[in-house]
Amino acid sequence: MTSCTNSFQKVLKSTDLDYKLEKSKEYYNKGEYTKAIPLMEELIGLLKGNSKEVEKLYYFYPYCYYGQRDYEFASFYFKNFVDYYPRSIYSEDAKFMVAYCYYKMTPDEDLDQDNAYKTIEHLQLFADAFPESEKIERCNELIDKLRTKLELKAYRSARLYYDMRDYKAAITALGNLQNDFPETERQEEIQFLILQSSYEYARKSIENKQTERFNNTIERYLEFIGEYPKSVNMEEAEKIYQNSLDKLEYLKTLNL
Repeated sequence: MTSCTNSFQKVLKSTDLDYKLEKSKEYYNKGEYTKAIPLMEELIGLLKGNSKEVEKLYYFYPYCYYGQRDYEFASFYFKNFVDYYPRSIYSEDAKFMVAYCYYKMTPDEDLDQDNAYKTIEHLQLFADAFPESEKIERCNELIDKLRTKLELKAYRSARLYYDMRDYKAAITALGNLQNDFPETERQEEIQFLILQSSYEYARKSIENKQTERFNNTIERYLEFIGEYPKSVNMEEAEKIYQNSLDKLEYLKTLNL
């Protein structure tokens, strides 16, 4: 009698598990993630001995959060999956999804960009781990988009210093922009803004600082015409150069 009872209980448990597995898949496929999540959590605990089923549940579990647009939780659980199952057939996709969730959390270019840098880092980690992946092209596209966003933010910040006539800060910010984004299409504009900022900074300085700063302006002028001899801003650049020379001649008469 006892053995029959035990067998009957095992059948019930097996049937119950199968039912819950089917329901979790049904909820997931229908996009009913709030129903799928607690079922999957329960099943992960119940199926500890069935490593393949648990692995699948762990893999689809973060997709429930992704489907709810809870990208922070999704990235956390995708990363957990990669840590638990580094050799899984799903690990490549899960590692990519860690980065992609960060990408989805990246704000517009006028907001804080910490997530953009984190996303680029995760995308590069994915590319290093799976250099032959078919997702590499997508990674490169996302990195390019993020760098464009970061460049635009940096340009707007630097330009704001210039527009506010804080020329010292503008020179620093524009120089950082050049260094951080050497391939930018704005290089000529940036270099001309640096020249203008250098001239205005020198012009507004006290006289005993002007000699050094007008000399810096002339150096920047020479760099500019060397790089862009046919610039549309050449006429204005020539005026800055001539005014700087005239000012230096005047300062010599003051022994400054």
